[in-house]
Amino acid sequence: MAKLYSDPLSHTFGALTDPTRRAILSHLRAHPGCSVSDLAGELPLKLPGITKHLEVLARAKLIKRKKTGRVVSLELRPAPLRRAGAWLAKYDAFWTGSLEKLQRHLESGR
Repeated sequence: MAKLYSDPLSHTFGALTDPTRRAILSHLRAHPGCSVSDLAGELPLKLPGITKHLEVLARAKLIKRKKTGRVVSLELRPAPLRRAGAWLAKYDAFWTGSLEKLQRHLESGR
């Protein structure tokens, strides 16, 4: 099946839908530059499964891989998360304002 959307924001949100990928990002935030082997020791998955998740995160540009000899280290790339946060912030402002208006209306008793 062809992907319907291919914009960077869709890749970011698509990558974030999986709890394992979110756990990987959390681990990288706490342990910048950790190796794939170190990451594998922290997750209940085998290396091929972790590699598939890393591919999704790399396509979304949420991580950067660096190979030194046989060791692959991982870095979190915050720019896509910032863009996603900015997009969500627009809707947060909208919903917060709308809910506040609703609350005032309900409290007015009309």
